[in-house]
Amino acid sequence: MSTGATDLEKIVSYDVFMHRFKEGESAPLDMNVLQEVLSPYVTAQHPDTGLLQIAANDDGGEADVYVKGESSITINHFGGDVIMNVISEMLRRLGAVLILPGGTVIVDRDDDRYHLPSYMRDEWSVVVAPSGAEITRAIRAS
Repeated sequence: MSTGATDLEKIVSYDVFMHRFKEGESAPLDMNVLQEVLSPYVTAQHPDTGLLQIAANDDGGEADVYVKGESSITINHFGGDVIMNVISEMLRRLGAVLILPGGTVIVDRDDDRYHLPSYMRDEWSVVVAPSGAEITRAIRAS
């Protein structure tokens, strides 16, 4: 996968939702871990809306990350190899999943599917994608 504007254009208006589940129930995200992962990439913060704008050097991509309390993150205007790897790291370190419009859930490891609510496990497509490139492929395939 190449970096640059081409990748951003392909995913630019797409929203994904990051949540954490434990034994089928919604669980809080660790805001300290989120800050640790994102802080090297933050280019602007808008506390009134919960928006963090992140970007990677050398055209490694960018994203808008909306933090809505301790249980929900919305990511949009995203793409680029480095930023997709940052999203992958967020999933892994937060023990979270990405929920795509249309009923697809992306998990970092196969074991993570067992924490999803039963309707997601039974009725939605669950894709294991442990890297930024695999997340990008899963999004494009959904």
